[in-house]
Amino acid sequence: MFRLLARLAFLLALTAPTQAQVFRCSDGKGNTGYADTPCGENSEPVQIRDNRIGGSFNQNLPDPDNFEASPGEMESQKKTSKPSRKEPETCRFINSTDLRRYLVREQVVKGMTRDNVRRAFGNPPETYDTPQEVWIYQTRYYGALYELTYVYFRNGCVERVEYRKP
Repeated sequence: MFRLLARLAFLLALTAPTQAQVFRCSDGKGNTGYADTPCGENSEPVQIRDNRIGGSFNQNLPDPDNFEASPGEMESQKKTSKPSRKEPETCRFINSTDLRRYLVREQVVKGMTRDNVRRAFGNPPETYDTPQEVWIYQTRYYGALYELTYVYFRNGCVERVEYRKP
């Protein structure tokens, strides 16, 4: 049993990320080199930026101010106050990995915010506020109008997306 735990601890130690130190070394002739150990009296430590790929887990999260009230209080607030059409509510949560995937693919899905739509499609060339907020995008191929994309919003969140031929 002890050997199994020792092997497991060893394997975990191997997979732990390590931060390597890099030193800049220069000789008196103007030549510069880099090493992982100090290479003389004139070696200087170099700060290396963390370049791991990743994102922020706090993207598209609900407003923290909405969580101060207890669930019962929030239900009573929902019943007593009707949100106005322009007042933004919390959109559907889209985790950061999926959100990045949609933005890279230039896709808009239900629950995205206005900012997410702008990041995916750009600023809308055509917008309408009544009876419902709609952004209309044009897709052109070789100068000819190929497709119209209608993005419908409700309370600042994408309600639906329609693709139509002109």
